[in-house]
Amino acid sequence: MNILLVEDDQRISNFLIKGLSEAGYNTTLADSGENARELLHTYDFDIILMDIMLPGLDGMQLTQIIRFKGNYTPILVLSALNSPDDKIKMLDMGADDYLSKPFHFEELISRIKALTRRNKMSYQKEDQYLSCGNIVIDTDLHKVTQNDKEIEFSPTEYKLFTFLMENKNKVLSRTQILHKVWGIDFDNTTNVVDVYISYVRNKIDETEQKIIHTVKGTGYLIKD
Repeated sequence: MNILLVEDDQRISNFLIKGLSEAGYNTTLADSGENARELLHTYDFDIILMDIMLPGLDGMQLTQIIRFKGNYTPILVLSALNSPDDKIKMLDMGADDYLSKPFHFEELISRIKALTRRNKMSYQKEDQYLSCGNIVIDTDLHKVTQNDKEIEFSPTEYKLFTFLMENKNKVLSRTQILHKVWGIDFDNTTNVVDVYISYVRNKIDETEQKIIHTVKGTGYLIKD
């Protein structure tokens, strides 16, 4: 597995590279956002480990650039910023998981395995298209259309809507959605699921057919 580590603190990067090497991973270091951008333009990686506070191009800006260019390599944020707002902001910009510093190295390895396994499974899916009524998701292009008109979703909105579509006709609890879309360590007392469901509902047209159904006291589902 090839890992891109984006970290400007030499003490931290040396520790991580040593530990990742002992765990059997090949790690390439970028000590700035600009260096990471150049490496991603040239090489393919299985996962990106990224700090937020970087000189010049910071982690938030770099994440936006990566996703804007259509690169959906899993991004695991490693940051000393640990407020819920910081986590929500990075995940909304397209990061896949968030691990607050300091952390146990064993947990980092577990998160890496989980993200790369999830990403590999998504590529192994035979069905490129998910549909319900007049809405179609092209999972290869990360494109959502309704009556052949594209719907502009943020990365988190897309991830949420796709998860619901993948589980069509199945009720998903808020906890399940939180774990899948925002990461397994995310605060499950937050109302972020309900907030993002409302964002998605405001972007789709349900005049012909109701798409997202609320199951009172449980969660949400999409059904034909």
